[in-house]
Amino acid sequence: MILSDEVVIITGVGPGLGAKLAQRAVAEGAKVVMAARSTGVTEQIEKETDGAAVAVQCDVRKEEDCQRVVDTAVERFGKVTGLVNSAYAHPGFHDLLDTPEKGLRRSMDVILHGSLNMTRLAVPHMTAAGGGAIVNVGTMTTRKPMQGEGGYAVAKSAMTAATQFLALELGPKGIRCNQAIMGWLDGPGVRFYLTMTAEQKGISEQDVYDDIASRNPLGRIPTDDACAGAILFLLSSYASEVTGAVLDVNGGEYMPA
Repeated sequence: MILSDEVVIITGVGPGLGAKLAQRAVAEGAKVVMAARSTGVTEQIEKETDGAAVAVQCDVRKEEDCQRVVDTAVERFGKVTGLVNSAYAHPGFHDLLDTPEKGLRRSMDVILHGSLNMTRLAVPHMTAAGGGAIVNVGTMTTRKPMQGEGGYAVAKSAMTAATQFLALELGPKGIRCNQAIMGWLDGPGVRFYLTMTAEQKGISEQDVYDDIASRNPLGRIPTDDACAGAILFLLSSYASEVTGAVLDVNGGEYMPA
């Protein structure tokens, strides 16, 4: 198991990627603390994993909530060695200049400042443990702009810059920091999109799926479960020499030069 003896905090755990990631991390030997504003999904995972994954209610914009998450990890499992920043806040689909300022600021507060809040509190414990790994979850729309996603992409792009600086600054402490950039994720969110688009266009959900899947060489929409594996890799010792990197996880839809 690639994460044996690791204690990993995952933020923004919902019914899609976050849930699959928490479940797979436990299956790979990790102890997990799941942070989310709503705890319905995380409490169910806690029951299913017999407490190997623990649910904590958390708004990453609040330092006291982030502190409670880190304290729970240390009190329950003795340390912190991994952190996945995946808390989500989308300001809605608008042209960038038309995006409501409140929504823009909320996305930046959750995605950038929330991740920095959690990282700032986790790093001393990673240092005490002799090192660790941070993975920031990004979006393909920062690589391949999609109409209406400017506000979301701006916040995720800020996270990309933060990832590189954290890799530079935390490397001497034995802490690696990387970013996994996700494309389409075949999970609850995309399934809702397939249904909605099919109804709007008067076509089948399979037609909508096939159109999206045809955009990448693998000919399928990557699943939440499969994409979680890329994050697990970056957390693990298999990526011991990888830091400051951006890993594209999208079935080849976007290929950097």
